[in-house]
Amino acid sequence: MPPLKPGDKFPENVVFDWVPIKNQDATLAGSPQDYNASSEFKNKKAVLVSVPGAFTPSCQAYHLPPYIDQFDKLKKQGVDLVVVIASNDGWVMSAWGKVNRIEGNDILLMGDTKSFFSKNHGWDAGMGDRNGRWAMVIEKDGTISYADNESDPSKVTVSGVDAVLKSLQK
Repeated sequence: MPPLKPGDKFPENVVFDWVPIKNQDATLAGSPQDYNASSEFKNKKAVLVSVPGAFTPSCQAYHLPPYIDQFDKLKKQGVDLVVVIASNDGWVMSAWGKVNRIEGNDILLMGDTKSFFSKNHGWDAGMGDRNGRWAMVIEKDGTISYADNESDPSKVTVSGVDAVLKSLQK
């Protein structure tokens, strides 16, 4: 299946593996839940970001922290929600969120283990089961307005917060 592109509708039945962050202790794990992104994104402007893996060098140093640091700028551009996915399970993604001091429901970290979204609708990294490094913006009506994939998954350019912010200002 070809990757989703601007102008496409976000597909139905996209489910991620989510462990909500209820405390900041990375050693205390909550219960995993299904997160139906297709229904949860309805009437929200969402940024969906895919990374090869939680705690990996580029993801930790250059990809996730700028989204956290610049969420207020995204919000000013109408973004309601940022969801970061990786091939890790929900527990690992929750621990990664706790280590990065994520709180609330504006930035959610989830495992792409339920629907294999990255492989079926986005881009994989070409590194076995790992997700690719990409970003897309889903508008409130479900239309994708931005979608781009890193040609080199070790780099953060078109999938980084600066590229997404630039796309929102058009």
